[in-house]
Amino acid sequence: MSAITSLQRGLLLLGLALGVGVPAALTAQKESLAASGQTVLLELAPRDPRSLMQGDYMVLRYDIVRDLNNQYDAWPVDGELVIQPDGDDVARYVRRHEGESLGEGEQRLRYRVRGGVLRLGAEDFFFQEGTADQYSRARYGELKVTDGGDALLVGLRGEELQALGAPGANPLQR
Repeated sequence: MSAITSLQRGLLLLGLALGVGVPAALTAQKESLAASGQTVLLELAPRDPRSLMQGDYMVLRYDIVRDLNNQYDAWPVDGELVIQPDGDDVARYVRRHEGESLGEGEQRLRYRVRGGVLRLGAEDFFFQEGTADQYSRARYGELKVTDGGDALLVGLRGEELQALGAPGANPLQR
């Protein structure tokens, strides 16, 4: 058996460091966002929950996207919306951000257009197997949003804005 050269050893260690370091950094970034981002609630578009339940996750569709009625077809594929949360943190669409200063109470929210569909980066809500009934009454997606417009889905809320699911449940997002 041939000996491993120092170059091979270095490449192996670099690969190992990247394999462990990158996921750890991404996790730390999401944890920071969840802890420090502003809470924003996006109303969910009407849907048939039976068609959304696929295994242990729910595909979310937001009312904001539906209300835009495909006017985003001519927009850049990556950009930002301007939203304005009300006193209950429920956000409404104001306009597409084009670099202008934000008005009082306005906030940016990143979007991507993929396959002709506007995506906000928080369309899949994962939950523990067997707990789908806890989320069937969902009316709002609860996101944490940074000043830069990055968003992380952290939960679902019901009609009365109450958190749904088991206390302390930590949903995953893909």
